[in-house]
Amino acid sequence: MEERRAALTTFAELPAMRASQAPDAPAVWDDHVQLDNAGLHDRVERAAAALVRAGVGPGDTTAVILPNRHELIVALFASWRIGAAITPVNPVLTPTEMQYQVDDAGAKAIIGEGLQIEGQVLGLEALLQDVGDTALPAPPQDPSDLALLIYTSGTTGKPKGVMLDHSNLLSMCESAGTHLLITDADHSLLVLPLFHANGIVAGTLTPLLAGGRVTIVAKFSPSTFFDTVAAVRPTYFSAVPAIYAMLSALPDDQVADTSSLRLVICGAAPMPAELIHRVEERFDVVLVEGYGLSEGTCASVINPVEGKRKPGTVGIPMPGQQVEIMGEDGTILPHGERGEVVIKGPVVMRGYLNKPEETAKTIVDGWLHTGDVGIFDEDGYLKIVDRIKDMIIRGGENIYPKEIESVLYTDEGVLEAAVIGRPDDVLGEVVVAYVALRPDATTTVEDLHALCEEQLAKYKRPVLIELRDELPKNPVGKIDKPTLRKQSVA
Repeated sequence: MEERRAALTTFAELPAMRASQAPDAPAVWDDHVQLDNAGLHDRVERAAAALVRAGVGPGDTTAVILPNRHELIVALFASWRIGAAITPVNPVLTPTEMQYQVDDAGAKAIIGEGLQIEGQVLGLEALLQDVGDTALPAPPQDPSDLALLIYTSGTTGKPKGVMLDHSNLLSMCESAGTHLLITDADHSLLVLPLFHANGIVAGTLTPLLAGGRVTIVAKFSPSTFFDTVAAVRPTYFSAVPAIYAMLSALPDDQVADTSSLRLVICGAAPMPAELIHRVEERFDVVLVEGYGLSEGTCASVINPVEGKRKPGTVGIPMPGQQVEIMGEDGTILPHGERGEVVIKGPVVMRGYLNKPEETAKTIVDGWLHTGDVGIFDEDGYLKIVDRIKDMIIRGGENIYPKEIESVLYTDEGVLEAAVIGRPDDVLGEVVVAYVALRPDATTTVEDLHALCEEQLAKYKRPVLIELRDELPKNPVGKIDKPTLRKQSVA
């Protein structure tokens, strides 16, 4: 991987490099097509020409709204090929939520099908047209060019665009590839969605940069997942705890052929040590748990593949990254002391799109402040012990209560609203809302659920909305969410 990394300045050059070195080697497969390196390069050139014909050029942004399929990966490389950035949009968002991201990113073109949003939409058939006489620019070679806009919810309730440049992506892939011992023999089974940094970076770009390959699972099903593993024989995949919980709950008589798997990875949410042991023993795999943020491009800490692994921790810092525990006064704390996890290195984002104040609060003196509380043990393994921010993690999806509370408050009958995460055995957490109504309000629980269905993606919607006469308050008059969390599991 180091040679390939040294030969590239941006990911715009990767498809052509792979095609010239090994045109017939497999690259990207899904349920529809099987692309070798030459085929991937051809599809990227065609899609790049389609974007040029749509008026997209260097410095612009493309949006792609698709479920996991090969065209999404083609769209990434096609945008980079012509010097544009790209923002992948979660296809299960409501049209209102999609429109916000597309508009905020300033997307000049949108790749997708059946969309109910405004903008210049390119259907998948447009990506297959011949290049013809369309003039493509030379592949950009500035690693500081904006490459990827990953949207993550913020405490204000509005999603924020995490700006990642090519240098961020290349540095992250090099760090992950070195730590996970990724080579050209590796074959990633892509389970996680491609609108997340994990799916794009760990599941796709890292193996492709190393000369390996990717097979895309269109939709995860625990009952058929190991049939896919046995059929395509990947060497690794990355998933969230909810997926491992579902796999571990399969009937005891269901046999899984995992002989091709060199390792499996878990991230996005804490995974109980007991579940790690259960998965490793039942399926005879090496499971490494890690930790990271989109703002850090993907991952910053992970248990080693070879050597000591410590279930219950998220492992050790990855190569090229500095991870420390910082006290409230800004000093770096020694191992054994609890504080905020902070990250420094070439994987740290450029900032939040058009949000300089929030960027300045998050990156201070080069340190990315994660908002998570952690502690390093005596061996240098990190344990995440708490979250400073109010984020809910449902099945690996980050959900911020403020966004849901803002929707509830649009009902005139709502006086107060508080949203918390309630523990769940499969998903980790589910969303629960507590609401106090104004005097004489006629709003019902059904009305509030309907409001959420209209304005929020399914995974963000509360599983329970409970009406109360009043919500508990702390001594300074703020809604007492810790008390609500205790009551929710009582």
